[in-house]
Amino acid sequence: MAATDFKDYYAILGLNKTATSDEIKKTFRKLARKYHPDMNPGNKEAEARFKEVNEAYEVLSDPEKRKKYDQYGQYWKQAATTPGGWPGGSSTNVDFGGVDFSEYGSFDEFINALLGRAGSSAGSGRNAKWNYSNYRTGGPTGFGGFEDFAGYENRSAGSSLDTEVLVSLTLGEAFHGTSKRVATGEVSIPAGVKTGSKIRVKGKGQVDPYTKQQGDLYLKLEVLPHAFFQFEGENLVCEVPITPDEAVLGASIEVPAPEGMITVKFPAGIRSGQSLRLRGKGWPKPKKDERTDLLVKIAIVPPKELTTVERESYEKIKANRTFNPRSNLNQMLL
Repeated sequence: MAATDFKDYYAILGLNKTATSDEIKKTFRKLARKYHPDMNPGNKEAEARFKEVNEAYEVLSDPEKRKKYDQYGQYWKQAATTPGGWPGGSSTNVDFGGVDFSEYGSFDEFINALLGRAGSSAGSGRNAKWNYSNYRTGGPTGFGGFEDFAGYENRSAGSSLDTEVLVSLTLGEAFHGTSKRVATGEVSIPAGVKTGSKIRVKGKGQVDPYTKQQGDLYLKLEVLPHAFFQFEGENLVCEVPITPDEAVLGASIEVPAPEGMITVKFPAGIRSGQSLRLRGKGWPKPKKDERTDLLVKIAIVPPKELTTVERESYEKIKANRTFNPRSNLNQMLL
């Protein structure tokens, strides 16, 4: 076994082996957003990094998969430092939790079996130590050949033939609706789904080899963070900067909404932190031809650099200003 076969998923995420599940999730979301094909159109290097990050998260976010991966890491280290590869036999005196990793010819075979990907021969015979339902990532999804990474999690043995798959979506995909390719083929995802939403695909789960009965496939959806829009309850929220003169005098400005730029008018004297509610411009309501609201939070941003004319104007305002927002602070003394 060559040392280059092994992928250090902790290093890919920039974490150490003691990382908590929350740290793994937080780091994954940050990196997925950084390397997502939507944010890096046509960038093959970013696309490759995105795939690596997804695969690392798929393994390390699942406690059982992470445990087996860590055991394989121990095995790989011993194999890589043993002349002639894995020596085999009981003379090694190494216990990997009852799992015989020597049945895998490469790290890829191990990962394919661990993630249940099609094309894996290891772990499928009579002496296999565990089984996973096979799947493989799908084809193009609108990113010029970018493949969808979807991690299967089998239910407890004997409880059900249902299978659950985690599917990550950009905010745009979740807003407009999209289609994704999974092991069983292409599935449609309606507009308006959110993180935690589930879609049932009837009769596309695991097959009982004896009864031939087939369970259902459940798509568990996760919407990746967006650079501008966030959720606040059922509504969308964003923050828009305005200048001090716009705050004093009022103005009409162009503001991004999910479907494009729209003109928003706000009154004179608006304060930083106040919100404008744009009704019906937020998130699609599932199964309804309606949308929630978009909340535009105002942030007054002073200029960092001033021209001579601007500075003179501000100095003139300062000299002639009659308004004092701190006039009553002397009444607040204890």
